Amino acid sequence: MPEILKKTRSLCPRCNAVLDATILEDEGKVWLERTCPDHGHFRDLYWSDAEIWKKFERFESVGRGLGNPQRDAPPDGCPSYCGICTNHKSATLLANIDLTNRCNLNCDFCFANARACGYIYEPTFDQVMAMLRLLREERPVPTPAVQFSGGEPTMRDDLPRIISAAKEMGFPQVQVATNGIKLAKDISYLRELKDAGLSTLYLHFDGVTRETNSKIATDRKVIENCEELEVGVVLVPTVIKGRNDHEVGEIIQFAADHIRAVRGVNFQPIAFTGAASEEDVARERITIPELLRDIEEQTGAIIKRDDFYPVPCVVPISDFVEALTGKPQIRFTAHQHCGAATYVFVNDDRLTPINRMVDVDNLLSALEETAEQLKKGGFLVKYRALLSVISQLNQSVRKEESKTGHDLWKLLGKTLVFHNFDALKEFHWNALFVGTMHFMDRYNYDLSRVQRCCIHYATPEGTLIPFCTYNSGPVYREVVWKKWSRSLDS
Repeated sequence: MPEILKKTRSLCPRCNAVLDATILEDEGKVWLERTCPDHGHFRDLYWSDAEIWKKFERFESVGRGLGNPQRDAPPDGCPSYCGICTNHKSATLLANIDLTNRCNLNCDFCFANARACGYIYEPTFDQVMAMLRLLREERPVPTPAVQFSGGEPTMRDDLPRIISAAKEMGFPQVQVATNGIKLAKDISYLRELKDAGLSTLYLHFDGVTRETNSKIATDRKVIENCEELEVGVVLVPTVIKGRNDHEVGEIIQFAADHIRAVRGVNFQPIAFTGAASEEDVARERITIPELLRDIEEQTGAIIKRDDFYPVPCVVPISDFVEALTGKPQIRFTAHQHCGAATYVFVNDDRLTPINRMVDVDNLLSALEETAEQLKKGGFLVKYRALLSVISQLNQSVRKEESKTGHDLWKLLGKTLVFHNFDALKEFHWNALFVGTMHFMDRYNYDLSRVQRCCIHYATPEGTLIPFCTYNSGPVYREVVWKKWSRSLDS
């Protein structure tokens, strides 16, 4: 018998009407059900493994929202009249700014290029600056990371100037999402972006063979250039069942083989934001548990499903640092079913997930308990709490990985106890982030996830819009782009 897990609100996949919805378990899978008065009943796959869904559910951590929301909650509820409002529970961890919809590729699954749209969207330099200022004015903590996206942002001549301005405004992380074509052809251009303040390239990278990735030669050249200039890269594969899901293990190995530059792999299961049919969705949909299963099978269980944790698992770290320093911290309060991640250390030509070196659950529990002690205040209380967390850090190190575990302990100690966050740079160059974010579409839209979104788009009209509202459901992207567009001939 189906078991009701939660109640939420969703959308009709045909007319976008907001509907009451049920999340339920049936035959080991999690489904989203709702009924539209005009278009009938819909039942769509939410997660393909109920056991993993329940494991991630335990990490739920609802955020505090923005200290300075942009508007009051709309009277007719989300997602109408969107902009970060009093309903929203998470601050901006990563902001996207679309610099253009021009592109030098024409991928069949892309919804964000000028040829597909029939017009050009390209905010002015001054409009981009206004968006950046809006993000740095967020309270209680300014947005820490901005990603310039598109289209293809390298189509803009002023990209180096924009990157430089973002760094001057104080963004610790400045990223560019790119197909890499221009960066492969011209290493001097990559050097110009680095000198301007580029932190990381997000490289569209769908596979390791010509069959799955028609630009694999270009991608290899980009990574070679990044290795030479010491520019960090995150590989971003759009995963489509039946097209490239059989290469996820090889993609991770490729990343490990290029650890000098590649800092991570961020798998993005396809979201059906275009004109996909229900048959397309049934055939090509891949959910987070299926992806984790593929990773386990294709890496020979070197990386296991149990090695992955949901995004809000790290909230105890923020709580600890906040209690220790008395300063507000960025809090990773994304919805527990938005994504999954782990770290894999690359040493002596082998991969070692962080779980083999550290008892992650014990560490997070210790930080949570210590944060509560620190909140009681007083020097002696803080001193005892710090001694306790140092002891717990030591106990959390797996003895069978003593050498690597000892190195990790030192990094964690520098970072957490002495708040030396420069230590994380060393950590990141010796470890590979492996993660996934499954953005929503009109078939699996869950409003409780939207209200917890921590990836927001900034717009020329001065609003911040959650990722899955901007790109699917009501599709604010189309509204914003058309409003600020010009003709293809201009």
